[in-house]
Amino acid sequence: MNADNDNRPRLMTPAEAAAATTFSRAMLSIMATDGRFPQPVPLGERRIAYVRAEVEAWIDGRIAARTA
Repeated sequence: MNADNDNRPRLMTPAEAAAATTFSRAMLSIMATDGRFPQPVPLGERRIAYVRAEVEAWIDGRIAARTA
């Protein structure tokens, strides 16, 4: 997908990342801490987001690993 033509935000909320992966927000946090999921970007003192391209690449990797 060409990012120049993508109108979606570059960042996704933890809820959006959870919906995209079917993991809970808490599980994504644990996995990110363990290095098994992309690290969130701190946006403020109590706000984080995930980089959409990194989450989508992680999902693509899981799909690719299934056939390997």
